[in-house]
Amino acid sequence: MAGRYGRPRSVLRMRTVAGQVFLLQVAIVVLLVTAAIAALVLQSRTDSEREALNRSVAVAQTFANSPGIEAALESGHPTVILQPRAEEARKRSEVDFIVVLNTDGIRYTHPLPDRIGKKFVGDLEPALAGEIVTEKIVGTIGPLVQATVPVFGSDGKVVGLVSAGITIDRVSGVVEDQLPLLLGAAGGVLLLTTGGTALVSRRLRRQTHGLGPAEMTRMYEHHDAVLHAVREGVLIVAGDGRLLLANDEARRLLGLPPDVEGSHVTELGLDPATAQLLASGRIATDEVHPVGDRLLAVNQRATDQDGGPPGSVTTLRDTTELRALTGKADVARGRLKLLYDAGAEIGTTLDVVRTCEELAEFGATRFADHATVDLLDAVLRGEEPTATGGTGTDVRRVAFRGLREDTALYPLGSLFQFLPSTPLGFGIGKGEAVLEADLAAFSGWQAQDPERARQLVEYGIHSMIAVPLKARGVILGVAMFWRSRKPEPFEEEDLSVAEELVARAAVSVDNARRYTREHTMAVTLQRSLLPRGLPEQYAMDVAYRYLPAQAGLGGLGGVGGDWFDIIPLPGARVALVVGDVVGHGLHAAATMGRLRTAVHNFSTLDLPPDELLWHLDELVARIDQDETADDADAGVTGATCLYAIYDPVTGRCTMARAGHLQPVLVQPDGTAVFADVPGGPPLGLGGLPFETLEVKLPEGSRLVLYTDGLVEDRDRDIDEGLAALRRTLSENADKTPEETCEAVIQALLPERQRDDIALLVSRTRVLDSAHVADWDVPSDPSAVSQVRAAVARKLAEWDLDEEAFTTELILSELVTNAIRYSAGPIRVRLIRDRSLICEVSDHSSTSPHLRQAAITDEGGRGLFLVAQFAERWGTRYTADGKVIWTEQPLPGGGSGLTTDDDRR
Repeated sequence: MAGRYGRPRSVLRMRTVAGQVFLLQVAIVVLLVTAAIAALVLQSRTDSEREALNRSVAVAQTFANSPGIEAALESGHPTVILQPRAEEARKRSEVDFIVVLNTDGIRYTHPLPDRIGKKFVGDLEPALAGEIVTEKIVGTIGPLVQATVPVFGSDGKVVGLVSAGITIDRVSGVVEDQLPLLLGAAGGVLLLTTGGTALVSRRLRRQTHGLGPAEMTRMYEHHDAVLHAVREGVLIVAGDGRLLLANDEARRLLGLPPDVEGSHVTELGLDPATAQLLASGRIATDEVHPVGDRLLAVNQRATDQDGGPPGSVTTLRDTTELRALTGKADVARGRLKLLYDAGAEIGTTLDVVRTCEELAEFGATRFADHATVDLLDAVLRGEEPTATGGTGTDVRRVAFRGLREDTALYPLGSLFQFLPSTPLGFGIGKGEAVLEADLAAFSGWQAQDPERARQLVEYGIHSMIAVPLKARGVILGVAMFWRSRKPEPFEEEDLSVAEELVARAAVSVDNARRYTREHTMAVTLQRSLLPRGLPEQYAMDVAYRYLPAQAGLGGLGGVGGDWFDIIPLPGARVALVVGDVVGHGLHAAATMGRLRTAVHNFSTLDLPPDELLWHLDELVARIDQDETADDADAGVTGATCLYAIYDPVTGRCTMARAGHLQPVLVQPDGTAVFADVPGGPPLGLGGLPFETLEVKLPEGSRLVLYTDGLVEDRDRDIDEGLAALRRTLSENADKTPEETCEAVIQALLPERQRDDIALLVSRTRVLDSAHVADWDVPSDPSAVSQVRAAVARKLAEWDLDEEAFTTELILSELVTNAIRYSAGPIRVRLIRDRSLICEVSDHSSTSPHLRQAAITDEGGRGLFLVAQFAERWGTRYTADGKVIWTEQPLPGGGSGLTTDDDRR
């Protein structure tokens, strides 16, 4: 904080209280540590001299009293005896010398042999008198301490002397070895003491915020000025309940006298609750206490939470005016929440009636006691209402919610008009809300229906608000709110809330209306593109189900791209088709219609399934190219298809698929399996050929085609759906196709259907030999007459003599052309189905063409005659040639075929 006032934060120029205290404490610690080290050094020096003296005396006495010393001194050669012993003792005792002397002071031993026999330097008189002599001298080896002791003979006389010495450096070395440890310990003490001093100074710096004495004085002056100028009362109470400080605002709010400091809080004349709170010192947050005519918000905290003195600090805030504003804010907040909840609970579906029911339910529960919603009939139908649709136009009551049902209000479904002559009708006609706070006053609203008005008032309904449902400038209907149990009438503020509530609901109603219109259009388009009935054919007994996705769950009102078809083919055959266009809405429905039309067109060419899917794949690819050219963001059309052709004459079924699910084959004994149709890519990808599967189906077998919406759902895996489908078909193998469809739908229909479902169940029939005749024709013109005769006999057998001439003429021309223009065997087949079918097959791939022959032409009229006599004719290609076929209507329109349903 020193930097706050522009001063450098130099350690040597600290002017803050904390900095000065820190420097003083560090200086004292350094002085104490220095003095301690000096004393330690002096003490170690004294101890070294004492240790040297004690060791010298001890070594000298020990050697003087050692055994044999007297005998050695009295021998003829004492040096020889004593020198080795003295040197060994010297080394073991770690002294510098041990010298043995005679009473004249002549050395017998010495560490330096050249000094043996010389005079000893020192005071010997006390030693000769039997005393111990110690001296501190400076010898040739430095300062040392030596001790001289007498050697007593057996008669108690001094017979010699022993002197031992040791240098002070040798003894002080031990102390000096311990000096680093001593210095380290002293440094540690210094660091520890300095750290403690720093912590104390840091706390002092934190408490003083790094301020100097003058700055602290100025800070406290500012603090005192702010404390008494702030518009919030402040009280500081000691731990014993005495008031230490009260600023000017606290004195004003509590009515305290000027000399109140030092008094106990219970003696301030406050109300008991406030006095008890101040005396207790407990934590309080925004507690409201009445003091006189004021409401004070009290906040209280303890002062000893961070090591401070015991007590509490209390702040007081006048909230008298804020309380009134808070009440109004609570009301506004409640209304905002009401509107927010309305947005979440109204308009959850795209159904007009359901949206009105949600509005009535919400209004009766959260805003009024009863609520009704009336709509124009045009809105219910999804039509565009007129701009003046409020009055003079029939409205229908579509929703009602209330405490009881037996009110005099118009019942559900009733049709009526709001009279423009009444205040209610006039306001609605102008698109304005109407408030009738007191219905019992009968201010004109009762003219709508006087008898009902009287009954409503008798029932207890006393207040009403009517708000037009208005969206995009047109009136869709009227929402009305009634109160009976709540005693308070509606007010102007309630009117604004009702208007906002109905305005939000009106948007949802209009969205639902527009959705209804678009949904109706889309469903109408979709229905027009799907088969409207079963075509006449004998090959299969077929039943189907088509279920669009539920509105609001699958695209535009459930309109999708699933489709199916049953197409009769020449030769009594039939084609079954099922497909699925990815997506929902009008685009998917339109694409589905284009694909269904294309399949019809390709089927007229009598193409095999794989070739038909190839052409369909090319068509989808061209559709994608065209749409991408128009819209760069357009996605690729995704579509799947399964195409199957069944021939009742041979009982064979040929199938191919493009990305679609496998069909199910159910044998007459109930065994259900998925047909292993080779899988091709979805339509539009291109590049890969499609393969076919040909199976022979016994009579009474079921061939079941379906889309993925039947077996796949968010709550069910597709494998589970496929297993359930196969199980259901196996359990219902003895049922009719219609009954089987119903059983499958009941078993597999999801609770919330999000995708279209197309289901096609067919039961095979077989044309027996009584309805089919065929002949092999040799390549000889004379064989034509034989064929004509055989055909005539077969027609007579079938009671079709009237068709004999036409049939003979047709077969004569077709067989003659085959003999003339083709090679290989020729075969003629006659089928009695719902029409009479003639087929001539050969091994040529050349197809005849119909043309108008000129008068001079010799040929070219045969196929023209065939086209005139036959109802339909055409050519289909096979793996080894072609088949030219014709169809002739049977007399009376009957086929003479008996189906299972006919026998029943």
